[in-house]
Amino acid sequence: MAPAKKIRALVVDDHAVVRMGLVGLLHSEADLQCVGEADDGHAALEQFRKLRPDVTLMDLRMPVMGGVEATRAILAEDPAARVIVLTTYDGDEEIFRALEAGARAYLLKNMLGQDLVTAVRTVHGGGHHIPPAIAVRLAERLQRSQISAREIEVLNLIAKGLSNKRIGDALSVTEGTVKTHVINILGKLGADDRTQAVTIAIRRGLIRLE
Repeated sequence: MAPAKKIRALVVDDHAVVRMGLVGLLHSEADLQCVGEADDGHAALEQFRKLRPDVTLMDLRMPVMGGVEATRAILAEDPAARVIVLTTYDGDEEIFRALEAGARAYLLKNMLGQDLVTAVRTVHGGGHHIPPAIAVRLAERLQRSQISAREIEVLNLIAKGLSNKRIGDALSVTEGTVKTHVINILGKLGADDRTQAVTIAIRRGLIRLE
């Protein structure tokens, strides 16, 4: 009797120690194996093209190309590809973008190893794996008023300490228009002031401090 075919996984993470741990976990299961590794999104796309893994474990924030962009690129080439996002970030915007890009699971790196193993098997079988805490964050995001692309630009400039006038100059709009954007941002984020708005935006994954 021929042995059962193993689930072939590609591990993508820019931290070598994390990759080593994931590879070890996969190889500890009789039905799983790691067939390749990549340390950024661009390398992940190249490895996917070469290896055609059954499941790709994708980190979210990486140099060269991030996990969301890499997931979108992989699925554009192969709509049947199965991607699991594995990250330390639980901001609702991060979750939304990853799932919108086509990821079938969103897991945090502080989970138990068995949770990852279960997710790999579930996703390989055609299912989705969204832990309850992640589902709650996603539901909260969908219930909130969506922040526009222009408001994200304003938030990024607020985070850099720019005044309304300087933001207006940078975006080629009037100071009054910026004030309107700030009022809308505070309302949508439930923030009392600009500093709190930036704090909430960072926590939710709307903006990043470089």
